[in-house]
Amino acid sequence: MGLPLGGETELSLERRDGRLVLSGDAQRYGHPLVVEFASGKVAHRRRFGGGRGQLLARACGLAHGVTPSIVDATAGLGRDGFVLASLGAPVLLVERVAAIFALLEDGLARALRDVEIAEIIARMRLVQGDSATELGDLVAAADFPPQVIHLDPMFPHRDKSALAKKEMRLFRTLAGDDEDAPRLLEAALDVATHRVVVKRPRKAPPIEGPPPRHVLEGKTSRYDLYVHRALRAG
Repeated sequence: MGLPLGGETELSLERRDGRLVLSGDAQRYGHPLVVEFASGKVAHRRRFGGGRGQLLARACGLAHGVTPSIVDATAGLGRDGFVLASLGAPVLLVERVAAIFALLEDGLARALRDVEIAEIIARMRLVQGDSATELGDLVAAADFPPQVIHLDPMFPHRDKSALAKKEMRLFRTLAGDDEDAPRLLEAALDVATHRVVVKRPRKAPPIEGPPPRHVLEGKTSRYDLYVHRALRAG
């Protein structure tokens, strides 16, 4: 028996085979959404993703012996947060959507029982809240040092091809577009002690606000870096 999420999303949370899943019409949304750290794409990325040489790690400052504390202020399914934690960084995950928060909470609890990745999961903490309006309070309540804040806001789709990926369609139906991205960036800049890192589609404009100081480009996405001061090994 699922728990309907209300509105017109036609999505529900339910427990299947010991895991919490978010499901909807299979033709429209594809497979149910579940947070899984021990297998699948996340596990493959941990083993073969390129370590500290990958774009995400470089953007967040994991280089030259530096391992900063990182706030993943738009946690989503926790994939980037897990990668950063697997590289040694303490990570605070912040998620505003209640259903996604529930999936994350379930995924982290199950992963903590897996001896292969328990040490990584122990570096991850999860809180629920809206980073655009309460980031400072959330970080303070968690007593977490926000050296680096990572943002990956949902980008309003202008091309119907963006709907092709069913998982993203499901996520967008529930979470919506981050129309408050400029406010989110402003909040992150106020709270981060060293840098803010924003993931963007490669050809998308920067978020409205101050220009990034540096840009790291990949094949399909890029990272805009807003730097307050340099990260140094402690």
